[in-house]
Amino acid sequence: MLRKGCKVHIPKPRTGWKPGHGTKQFSFWMALITLCSAQAYFILGRPQAAQAETLSYQDSQDKSKPDSQAPAASSGYVGIEACKTCHEDLYNSYEKSAHFKTTLDTRRGPSHQGCEGCHGPGAQHVDNPGDPTKIFSFKTASAKVVNDRCMSCHESGKEQMNFSRSVHSHNDVSCLDCHSPHHSKEAEFLLVKAQPALCYTCHLQQKPQFAMPFHHRVNEGLVSCSDCHNPHGTVAAKQVRTSAADDAACLKCHAEKRGPFVFEHEPVKIEGCQSCHTPHGSPNPHLLKTSNVNLLCLSCHTTSFANAPGAPSFHNQAAQYQACTLCHSQIHGSNFDHTFFK
Repeated sequence: MLRKGCKVHIPKPRTGWKPGHGTKQFSFWMALITLCSAQAYFILGRPQAAQAETLSYQDSQDKSKPDSQAPAASSGYVGIEACKTCHEDLYNSYEKSAHFKTTLDTRRGPSHQGCEGCHGPGAQHVDNPGDPTKIFSFKTASAKVVNDRCMSCHESGKEQMNFSRSVHSHNDVSCLDCHSPHHSKEAEFLLVKAQPALCYTCHLQQKPQFAMPFHHRVNEGLVSCSDCHNPHGTVAAKQVRTSAADDAACLKCHAEKRGPFVFEHEPVKIEGCQSCHTPHGSPNPHLLKTSNVNLLCLSCHTTSFANAPGAPSFHNQAAQYQACTLCHSQIHGSNFDHTFFK
């Protein structure tokens, strides 16, 4: 193959050349020269042509793409500094919140940054600040619209992923009923007030339960409502943080009852802790449903229940205040005895 700078060596005619051979030899040399010229074109000229085609294609692609350096105002976004000009008080509180980090989100662009990430493009509002219809306002929006706005960013979070099926969502509870991006009283989660006072705003029935003699110490601040419940929804009833055995919320603190045990107490694994205990508060020790432990046990352990063994005949139920758990001390489960003696 011919390369740049090489010379084509054409041998001289042999001595004794005869005129009869001229036509054939002339055709041979012309064909050879044409072949060399074609090779030289593809080797030397084609790269420049290919390069020109590549540059032309890149130019067409660049023109088809939006200009990332174009000013944001062309799409209706003016940036957070424009908002600060009039709303400095809101900006100062917003600057201290978790949402302020959206101003650093350069990957998704101005539609997910700062004030306009929630309120939408602000160019028309800046041009006509007296018209409230030029910017989205959460104050006048319905609970569903507000929730949809918030979920557009938060729906992928593990805490919020079940919000659409939550009791709060079905009852038109807005995100702003519990959270405030600008005027939060609690830095964590931007809550409008601290737990449990925030939950008591709606859940008045549960408030006196935590005032009973025996209760989880929610009012004392040692336990919070969200430790056991997910306000944004779960797949279980009452928005409880639970597992298939209905006991995950309890065993997070009461780990000694977790097991697994060689001999399981079936209600613990089937019905959960609430089969015997009242979780919020109770007048009975250990948050039991009844004051008499025997009555609680006999609610299952009678002859009317085929799967639960009844009380043996030698048990003296006349001893009214003698608890079953005095003998069956390992009632949550045992690794040694199927009667839970030890």
